[in-house]
Amino acid sequence: MPEHRLSWLRPILLPALVAVIVLVAGGVFLDRQSNVLNEERMRAAVLAEVSLIRAKLEGNINGNIQLVRGLVSVISTEPDMNQARYSALVSNLFEEQSQLRSIAAAPGFVISMTYPLKGNEAAIGLDYRTNALQGEAALRARDAGRLVLAGPVNLVQGGRGFIGRFPVYVDGPTGRAFWGLVSAVVDVDRLYADSGLFDPERSVDISITGKDATGSQGTRFFGPDLVEQNPVLVEVTLPTGSWEIAAVPKGGWAAAQDNGWMRALMVIAGTLILLPIVITGRLMGERQEHFREVKAREAELVRLSRRLGLALDVSKVGVWEMDVASGRETWDAKTSQLHGLPTDDVPRSHKDWMAAVHPDDRARAESDFRRIITDGRNESNYRVLLTDGTLRHVRSIGALYREPGTPERVIGVNWDVTDDVTLNEELRRATQLTEARNHELELARVRIEHNALHDSLTGLPNRRYLDDMLKRHAATGYQDSASMALLHIDLDRFKQINDTLGHAAGDAMLIHASAVLRDNCSTADFVARIGGDEFVVLTSASQGDIHLATLAERIVRQMRQPVTYEGHECRFGVSIGIAADRGTPIDVKRLLINADIALYRAKARGRNRFEFFSEALQAEVVKTKRVADEILNGLERNEFVAWFQPQFDAHTLDVVGVEALARWQHPVEGIKAPDAFMPTAEELNVVATIDRLILEQSLAALDGWDKMGLDVPRVSVNVSLRRLNDEDLINGLRQLHIEPGRLSFELVESIYLDEGDAVVGWNIDRIKELGIDVEIDDFGTGYASIVSLQKLRPTRLKIDRQLVNPILVDPGQRQLLASIVDIGKSMGIEVVAEGVETMEHAAILRDLGCDILQGYAFSRPLSAADLEAFLRAGAWRKAS
Repeated sequence: MPEHRLSWLRPILLPALVAVIVLVAGGVFLDRQSNVLNEERMRAAVLAEVSLIRAKLEGNINGNIQLVRGLVSVISTEPDMNQARYSALVSNLFEEQSQLRSIAAAPGFVISMTYPLKGNEAAIGLDYRTNALQGEAALRARDAGRLVLAGPVNLVQGGRGFIGRFPVYVDGPTGRAFWGLVSAVVDVDRLYADSGLFDPERSVDISITGKDATGSQGTRFFGPDLVEQNPVLVEVTLPTGSWEIAAVPKGGWAAAQDNGWMRALMVIAGTLILLPIVITGRLMGERQEHFREVKAREAELVRLSRRLGLALDVSKVGVWEMDVASGRETWDAKTSQLHGLPTDDVPRSHKDWMAAVHPDDRARAESDFRRIITDGRNESNYRVLLTDGTLRHVRSIGALYREPGTPERVIGVNWDVTDDVTLNEELRRATQLTEARNHELELARVRIEHNALHDSLTGLPNRRYLDDMLKRHAATGYQDSASMALLHIDLDRFKQINDTLGHAAGDAMLIHASAVLRDNCSTADFVARIGGDEFVVLTSASQGDIHLATLAERIVRQMRQPVTYEGHECRFGVSIGIAADRGTPIDVKRLLINADIALYRAKARGRNRFEFFSEALQAEVVKTKRVADEILNGLERNEFVAWFQPQFDAHTLDVVGVEALARWQHPVEGIKAPDAFMPTAEELNVVATIDRLILEQSLAALDGWDKMGLDVPRVSVNVSLRRLNDEDLINGLRQLHIEPGRLSFELVESIYLDEGDAVVGWNIDRIKELGIDVEIDDFGTGYASIVSLQKLRPTRLKIDRQLVNPILVDPGQRQLLASIVDIGKSMGIEVVAEGVETMEHAAILRDLGCDILQGYAFSRPLSAADLEAFLRAGAWRKAS
């Protein structure tokens, strides 16, 4: 510092020096006096801080102990609990705020349960009695009969902790007995942390003495040795035993002495002496600081200007300003460029802006601009028409700026939003396209739903739609009429049209049938196609059965009318089953079944008609069901047996064979003829089974008659079409070892002669190869041709009883019979006449050339036992 700058200090230098010496001497004296007071104050502060730590230690230890005491009580009442029960109990303890690390149960001093198990698996199986570190404390807990706190110790599972061991006693036959220990491990680090021993704000150094709760006589287990530093001592009282805490200020008592107030007096005195110098220096410093601040602000302004310019350049935003009073405008280069003007510094005017705006947007843009002056702020979007015809979309935001002492100005920004407008337009078009596609999808969904509920050929509702309608109207009836009627319609002769003219013709007939149904049903009726040639009409039954019968009759009559398809006249009819139900709720499943039963009856009665479901029809169905069940049970119980009707030589009246006939030996109703069960058996597809049983019984009877010496040359059995279609028929016959010529199969004429089934033809050829004769039964009642008869070459023809009965009174019938016999003779086929009721019939048939006679004139069908008696008696010869 220059000499002239210090000359003003000389007059006050000596007084200032004396004052400083007095101040220092007085400060030393006061400092010594205050040391004693400071030390007492500091010991009190240390004691307060250590007392808080002691309280936290005692509270945390006692809290952990109290949590475990409840568990000990539960174990004393449930000494046989397992790990799952133990874990459920202990997990509740760990939900509380504590420093517990784990709790182990050691019945008989051996740890068998612990929680948590994960991480403490090493503790399982530990025997305290053999553990050098923990054995003494465990035994002490047992002997003392109370809690023993040990630690800190090194844990088997790793880490260190305090262990509180609780002896557990259980009530036994001889009184309370020692069960074992419950050891609660308190985590050392968590206990220290929660008690404030690791608090970085702590102002004292601490050591703790009394390992295993032995108090001041124990060993130190925490902190440095503070014995030589005259520490403050505090006792920590534990549930059993105690610890002793020693504490001194950090850095020792000397470092903690605080004579700040004395130093403050000295500072104040020095400040009063040197204050004029400090003030003067401070003023000079502020002046220099002001200069530096002005320079910094100028630099910051330059920096902000550069950043603003860069931001405007990057964002492509143009800035403009207009003096409201003069109308003079100032545009930056970007604003000029946006409006298609040169980027020079030529002053702009409002006219320049208006000239650049698209003519269609000028009025609106001008109105928006004027609102800036009236409202203080406004936004505007407009188009700029460039000289090359390009359109540019510009967004402008302006605000009125007022400042005292200056004219009003409008300041605004412009930027190009052409890309945004284009993008929005594309988004709008995309939205329109999406909406159009969504509309198409909705139409497609409607079409899909329609197709799912309608038949693709006829356009009628399908079975799924019908089921939905039935469910929908079950509660209140069709059209809320409290009734419902079903017409189940099946086309007759539809298969013949399909097979002869093709599926296209069949489809045309289905379309015609659906049109007929629509024409005859009202708009309120529900018409559906539910199968190949099946339809259903759902309507109300409130108008009575006459209305339903009229509707059905009208449909039947119109369906009979011929339909022309590609020059072919197609005729078909319909069978209709009608079921009605009145009274809600309606069992629609039963209604469907009833209509189906009625349809079945209509077909059974000749087709091309309608039938109502009735109670009688229901009873008949039930009866048929009962008969079917009895037939199946009868097959299981071998109730179907073979009866036999003898066949005689027309000239000698010798027995030449027997015809085996199926009989049902019903357990209640007795012997039943085939007409009582065969129709139901055919529906059950068990006729082939019955045929097989009769065949086996016939062969067994034939073998028995041979052994008895009764002369029965052969036995004839009936064979159904289903059995002839069995590909395993021949293999089964081979296993029976049938003697050639002893067995004959009777085939109903309508089964084979005009049938072209390859399996049937092959089986008949193999049957002949096995030596089994083939007979044509009921000849004359079918549609056999002479050609087909030649193809089959049967051994015998059996003339049906319908042709035999009239020959006594009808010469024409007799002549027809003679012609059949002649056909058989010409082809080398034996002729059998059945239904011979009288000996007059027998004589005429013999004279006409029949070879074999069979009928009641000689014998009725007999059981095997009765036939044996009949053969032995020879009664037929006397009768003849």
